[in-house]
Amino acid sequence: MRHGFATPNREVDLKYINEVKQFIVDNFLFGDDSKLQNDTSFLESGIIDSTGILEVITFLEETYDIKVEDEEMLPENLDSLNNISTFVTKKSSS
Repeated sequence: MRHGFATPNREVDLKYINEVKQFIVDNFLFGDDSKLQNDTSFLESGIIDSTGILEVITFLEETYDIKVEDEEMLPENLDSLNNISTFVTKKSSS
């Protein structure tokens, strides 16, 4: 089992960002991605509420075969596309 952060891989980061962005646009923005940038806070912008975050977590767990622990359900892990990409990269490498 490896510990720590994975080596940055821009291609993998973009893959996660694009896949999660598509999920959010389809399920929360009704196809309109004009308000969603990679660093947009989901909660502060009102794109996703706390219930919606649970849907995002289910998507991440099913799509990337990871487990999001209760103590990992934090804005710094799940509140933007960039944060999710970093989090999934870390979880996938551990």
